[in-house]
Amino acid sequence: MIKELVKEELTADLSEGSVLVDFYSKTCGPCKMLSFILNDIDKTYGEKVKIIKVDFEDNPDLIEEHRVEGYPTLVMFKDGKEVSRKSGLQQKPVIIKMIEEAL
Repeated sequence: MIKELVKEELTADLSEGSVLVDFYSKTCGPCKMLSFILNDIDKTYGEKVKIIKVDFEDNPDLIEEHRVEGYPTLVMFKDGKEVSRKSGLQQKPVIIKMIEEAL
């Protein structure tokens, strides 16, 4: 299940396992398209990886903390450490590769 989080929750969720964070904006067209792709990926990888959405406008502290410069930005974490990052709208195979490399 894809979750929308705020700072306190994100810090706790990043500490264990594989976590894909989608930094997005509600007004961003590519972000909306990416959301459909992530929902599809969640059906396959939901047991293996957490997918978390972080709204750009509502979480400026998280945006700064994770050095996110634009949206959408996907950041893959493994046991609390960033292992990969992609900016802009990504195709499903690219996102799956990010996940597979972090499992």
